[in-house]
Amino acid sequence: MALSDDRLEIERPYSVSEITSAIKVVLERGFPSISVEGEVSNARQASSGHLYFTLKDEQASISCVMFRNRLERSSVHPADGEQITVEGSIGVYARRGNYQIIVERASKTGVGRILQMLEERKRKLAAEGLFDAERKKSLPVLPRRVAIVTSPSGAAIRDILNVLGRRNAGVHVVVVPCTVQGDGAGEQISEQLRRADTLQLGDVIIVTRGGGSIEDLLAFSDESVVRAIAEANTPVIAAVGHETDTTLSDLAADLRAPTPSAAAEVVSASREDLLARTVNTGRTLVRSFLDRLERARLAISRFSPDDLERTIRYVLQPRYQELDELQSQLQRSMQERLLRSRHRLEMARSAIEAASPYDALERGYVMVLDGRGDKVLTRAARAVEEREILLRFRDGLVSAESKGMVEEE
Repeated sequence: MALSDDRLEIERPYSVSEITSAIKVVLERGFPSISVEGEVSNARQASSGHLYFTLKDEQASISCVMFRNRLERSSVHPADGEQITVEGSIGVYARRGNYQIIVERASKTGVGRILQMLEERKRKLAAEGLFDAERKKSLPVLPRRVAIVTSPSGAAIRDILNVLGRRNAGVHVVVVPCTVQGDGAGEQISEQLRRADTLQLGDVIIVTRGGGSIEDLLAFSDESVVRAIAEANTPVIAAVGHETDTTLSDLAADLRAPTPSAAAEVVSASREDLLARTVNTGRTLVRSFLDRLERARLAISRFSPDDLERTIRYVLQPRYQELDELQSQLQRSMQERLLRSRHRLEMARSAIEAASPYDALERGYVMVLDGRGDKVLTRAARAVEEREILLRFRDGLVSAESKGMVEEE
């Protein structure tokens, strides 16, 4: 390169490798040993054991890597939200063309700004009772509809739909779309959650998103989201990030699921368990019936038809004979009762006839009645008082007049 006419003249263009190598030399030689303080974000440990994270402040961020051999000897394992100081050197990863701090040592210097803010908010909301176990609602046993508050294009909704489809849960899903990170995400999440609750879009509501850094999940610790979850009449499941991620929504929700897939398993578990119990019960009944049938078949197979007939005859014949004897006894008893009843009836008839006044009429006696024929007159004085009297003979009535008393000799 050469300067000419106040312009930078380029003799030839650099290749990407050349310019990257030149930058690598400048940075690595210029910063062989540095110490940087910042807040840890997006920390993740690879399968190789190396720890990758971002160190940031309010204006900038820089990538860091702590290789496994250094991490194993370190008393501090950087985690999201921690304020730490790292010592190391600048390294350039030529394949990607980015630079990073290669960390040799790390030490904690305090709590990061985000963690401090979240801790203060957690204490405030906990004091209001929003995280109390007593206010948490039970999930429905067999939910028919599930409202999912999440990004419609995110991995979380795909995971949930895959699980529900695989388990053949038969659950109707209503996706309530919202932004899950960035400016205004908290307001959108709380607004859509309240909408799903007010309109009763589901028997249970799942608030979810996939994994991410502490900043990515920050919207789910927004105060408006926590209050919307706590105030919902519909049971709410929080499934935010991975198993190790925890937000304030997890604390306020009626149930925390470690992952979106786990949330789908929760809402379909009761239906699947009920189906499994039904199938097992059916199988048990069939086996029991077949076992009894087999025992009966084995028991019957020991007897020939003649043996069975003879056995039945031995059992029934005494019963038939006993029945005949009881029938004969019953007939005799009924006949005796009938004869005694007839005898008593005949005696009663004879007594009634003997006491009847009409029987005396046959022997020449007369019955004296009042003029109307209503009363029998048994005294002569009454006959005199009546004047008009009736005389009943055996074959009819005769009217008469009573003229007075006659003295007896």
